[in-house]
Amino acid sequence: MKVKSLVLYMALAFGANAALADSAQIAELREGDMKKLVVHSEPLNVSDTPFNAEDGGQMSLKDFKGKVTAVNFWAVWCAPCRHEMPMLSDLQTELGGDDFEVVTIAMGRNAPQAMVQFFGEIGVENLPLHADPRMGLSREMGVFGLPVTILLDRNGQEVARLQGDAQWNSDSAKNIIRAMMKAGT
Repeated sequence: MKVKSLVLYMALAFGANAALADSAQIAELREGDMKKLVVHSEPLNVSDTPFNAEDGGQMSLKDFKGKVTAVNFWAVWCAPCRHEMPMLSDLQTELGGDDFEVVTIAMGRNAPQAMVQFFGEIGVENLPLHADPRMGLSREMGVFGLPVTILLDRNGQEVARLQGDAQWNSDSAKNIIRAMMKAGT
């Protein structure tokens, strides 16, 4: 029994140290705008509050479990969002797939036609037009200013957050995402 307990303890300790090493590695990769990325020492649970999916159904952040995800909260009236969104689109084009996805969620009252127009004006065609019109998810996730981008690991937990716009198509951002994908976090 003591041996089993010791083995279990060592496995848990190794797992915790691996998570901390991943956080440290992510923090070391921050350059330029990515220096604003706040990397948590421990992954945080996310809200399971539903939001409106682009297809008219309901989703939650738990639906993205299994892949590294950049969740971007934005609005049609947000000037920094207009600047940042094409860079998120570039990130999705380069790294998006089975292991990574950029998920965009319009926060507050954004008319669907205005959302489509916004993406059209800035040339974004590869990101989803999800919405959180009542801001239930946004509030639960502590999003009070825009834009905010939250990085989720494969377990669906928040590992980092960036308040404000950033150059998501930079080498630093891509290296952070690649490290998360490689590490399995």
